[in-house]
Amino acid sequence: MNKIAFLLLTVIFSVSLLSCDNKQSSNSSTGTPDIKKEVKPIADNEVAVIEMENEAAYGKITIELYSNVAPKMVARFKELANEGVYNGVNFHRINPNVIQSGDPNTKDDDPTNDGQGGSDKPNVEAEFSDLKFDTGIVGAARGPDFNSANSQFFITLKRTEGFDNRYTIFGKVIDGMSFVRTIGGANKQGERPLDDIKIKTIKIQPKK
Repeated sequence: MNKIAFLLLTVIFSVSLLSCDNKQSSNSSTGTPDIKKEVKPIADNEVAVIEMENEAAYGKITIELYSNVAPKMVARFKELANEGVYNGVNFHRINPNVIQSGDPNTKDDDPTNDGQGGSDKPNVEAEFSDLKFDTGIVGAARGPDFNSANSQFFITLKRTEGFDNRYTIFGKVIDGMSFVRTIGGANKQGERPLDDIKIKTIKIQPKK
């Protein structure tokens, strides 16, 4: 397989990998959204701290947030965290590239709807940038519509070129990446963890 064909397959795979069946955006676009060029992320004065139900195994994960890059997605993430929407959700998707969470559907007893849900708020428009999906980047999951991000998010386990310019980057793990890798190494069937990996809460607090 030549390099061009390989890159094309990577992009196709990555798009299907992170899709979620949220309600369609009222501001849907058939073309690729504008991409912010040469943007330098500036960390907010608040961080998001993910506290896990099984803290002994999965610890805490601290994320710095980039409102200058993706103000709408950061605002949504903070809003949902402060409202407790993320309390009790699971990391429902794990693969060599990412761990993914943020779906309220994972709180119920029906595993077949995991990854298909979102909050009751409108979808968030794409805020693409030329930042690279390096290890520990936090991105907004979406459906086929570029403007269908809602509540779900993912954390990259490694450099993932196929995601560049195709998903909104809104933060980065600054502490607890070892726990991200632990979650990424959990036993699974397909991409679904065999045991619940549950978020206790996500707290938005001042950066120390």
